[in-house]
Amino acid sequence: MIRNYFKIAFRSLWKYKTNSFVSIAGLAIGIGCFLLLATYILHEARYDRFQEKGSRIARVNLQYQSGEGAPVHIAITPTAVAPVFSRSFQEIEKAVRLYALSGYGAVPVQYEDKLYNEKKILFADSTFFQIFSFPFVEGDPATALSQPNSVVIDQTTAQKFFGSASAIGKSVKMNEKYTLQITGVIKDVPSYSHIKFNWLGSYSTLPRSKTEAFDSANDYTYLLLRPNASLKTLQGKVDQFTKQNLEDPQNPSVKVKLELEPFERIHLYSKAGNALEAAGDYKYIYVLSGVAILILLIACINFINLVTARSAMRAREVGVRKVMGAVRMQLFRQHLLESAIITLSATFFGVLIALVCLPGLSNLTGNTLDLAVWPGYSFPLALLTMIIVVTLLSGAYPAAVLSKFEPIKVLKGPLISSSGGSALRSFLVVFQFAISMLFIIATIIANQQLYFIQHKNLGMNPDQIIVLDLNSGISTSKLAALKNELLNNSKVKSVSASYDSPVNVQGGYTISADEKPQGSGMNITAIPVEKDFVPTLGMKLVAGENFNDTDIAQATVDSFDLRVYAFILNESAVKAMGWQPTQAIGKSVNMNGRRGKIKAVAQDFHFRSLHEKIGAIAIIPEYNYFGKVMVKVSGADATEAVEVLKKSWKENFPMRPFEYHFLDSEFDEMYKAENKVSTILELFSVITVAISCLGLFALIAFIAQQRTKEIGVRKVLGASVASIVMLLSRDFMKLIFAAIILASPVAWYFMSGWLEDFAYRIQISAWVFVLAAIIAIVITLLTISFQSIKAALADPVRSLRSE
Repeated sequence: MIRNYFKIAFRSLWKYKTNSFVSIAGLAIGIGCFLLLATYILHEARYDRFQEKGSRIARVNLQYQSGEGAPVHIAITPTAVAPVFSRSFQEIEKAVRLYALSGYGAVPVQYEDKLYNEKKILFADSTFFQIFSFPFVEGDPATALSQPNSVVIDQTTAQKFFGSASAIGKSVKMNEKYTLQITGVIKDVPSYSHIKFNWLGSYSTLPRSKTEAFDSANDYTYLLLRPNASLKTLQGKVDQFTKQNLEDPQNPSVKVKLELEPFERIHLYSKAGNALEAAGDYKYIYVLSGVAILILLIACINFINLVTARSAMRAREVGVRKVMGAVRMQLFRQHLLESAIITLSATFFGVLIALVCLPGLSNLTGNTLDLAVWPGYSFPLALLTMIIVVTLLSGAYPAAVLSKFEPIKVLKGPLISSSGGSALRSFLVVFQFAISMLFIIATIIANQQLYFIQHKNLGMNPDQIIVLDLNSGISTSKLAALKNELLNNSKVKSVSASYDSPVNVQGGYTISADEKPQGSGMNITAIPVEKDFVPTLGMKLVAGENFNDTDIAQATVDSFDLRVYAFILNESAVKAMGWQPTQAIGKSVNMNGRRGKIKAVAQDFHFRSLHEKIGAIAIIPEYNYFGKVMVKVSGADATEAVEVLKKSWKENFPMRPFEYHFLDSEFDEMYKAENKVSTILELFSVITVAISCLGLFALIAFIAQQRTKEIGVRKVLGASVASIVMLLSRDFMKLIFAAIILASPVAWYFMSGWLEDFAYRIQISAWVFVLAAIIAIVITLLTISFQSIKAALADPVRSLRSE
């Protein structure tokens, strides 16, 4: 019996080859896309879950608010938090501080004749490996960070520097001032860890380890709670400690809070800035989960459509088998087996598609994705579950339709088609194309918003600015020498430097005006810069004038108490302080002990993502530390300027590899998540439309075959090719219009919600829906025209004779 089932199933699949191919191809694409998205979703959901003590770990975040300004949340804390908290609260078993050397950026590391710019360098307390689970390949985790000048590296770094030789005991020169001995090698940190490092040095190496201060925030602090300790109870005690020790009763307008954030929620839910890694967004996970399910559902719908359409062609076969004694359950099992064969074949090809496309998805997401992210036997179990669910979902109804035909009706009359099945097919076609329309509209709107972001006037000009990362800083004399040398070249228009990136300024301060009442200070962002920062970035001053040599001399005297600063504030800062731009010039202000006068007011410019409204910012000429040198070059071809930079760099910094990038690339990097979403929408718009069109192509072929006799009669009676094409197409066009009407308001609702995350955004226009409708209609017409024209051009004599 079973052998007979298989024989009939394969004969049927071979007889209707086009139908079978489309069914398998559509399901394979759907399953492949589902597996790809499921792998990415699982990767995001597993973030930090591999940590054995993860449920007991919390990160300490700092929240501060000055005056009426909005509270600022950052992931860094003062140096004293970890040691003081571990001594003060019994709920804490251990604490660890992490310090990102040079802001997690590139730092020169030398071993013998090998010199590399290394990134992701952290320094941590000796308790790090007692809290976090990073498997060792060499060395002892209990003692790896117990001594100053020790460092642990990952396997990839060990291979790069030392080849197959053991790394233990080797010494390297880091940042031109630390000589570190390698005491351990760990397995590469998983891509689903928000704490990523290639080098982990002992915190006791740093001079900062000898002080416990609450006056500045530079460390990442993690706490390991004791078993059964309550995070909520500990938060209450921390709030009381903060109120007693960190808040100034003489200045109640400044509020400080230390927030405890559950470790396993950091990646998807944290809103804290200045983090080791930009957090993900749980909303995108829900969106991608919905996309994965919808694509798989569309593939199943495709299969249901094709099989129910084919049911009329197999009606006589079912009738004959019932006359010969076959019962309905036997027929149901037979047709369900056909569905299972198609599903198994599609699953096999779907897995191949997923394996081939995983590297591309890894490049798109910036994460290393592979099937190893599926824990244990979850992947084969997921495949088995999917095969069963897809077989039942896509095969149960068609099997029920085919097995219920009455033998007397189908054997004595012509081939029949159930009106109920036709109604279902119409509904499923509408559903398929509504989803496709949803993706098309979403793609157009997402691309519009990204274009708007990329072409919006930022209030500065990042074009043709080459950035040299100096994460270890640059002395004033060396900066002056480099600047003078570069300005001698005609390709270089101007040179300047700043503490951090001008398109993503993070420094948080408090500013107050001398003429305002005490306690009237407000939160402000500030960026220390070199004298020519404003003209190099192409910023406009609405009042006052740029810094000069006198301003620099007054701000760089040795004694901090004797320094006098010139301030350039933006329009938003001046407005928040209650002044007009011209009124602000010459006003005395104090910013965290930096006293001076407002020298100019700059036109508002975007110094952070367009997700945020432009806030208050101060530009100050402070030469203590410059992390970035910016070189404005002329002409579209910057090759000559880069060569000049490279030569000058080698002369001034022979121990540092030359690396550069353009400032606008930093701007684009801030919208990596949005670019990912846009690309994914584009990709899956094409896929959903392709699956829907595959089904439509096969469906119109079957309908044309069913109506062969009718078409022949119409042609004999004088019907034109165009009228026959219209006859076969119009019912489908009605369904497409219904899909457009259904999808448009749903797409508007979801994309309006997505745009709400941007402080600066486009308005959704009616033309978006018109364009999406035109795209859908054109694709549909192209899909059905081939089969329609083929049927219309067929010889009526041959079709009538055979019928």
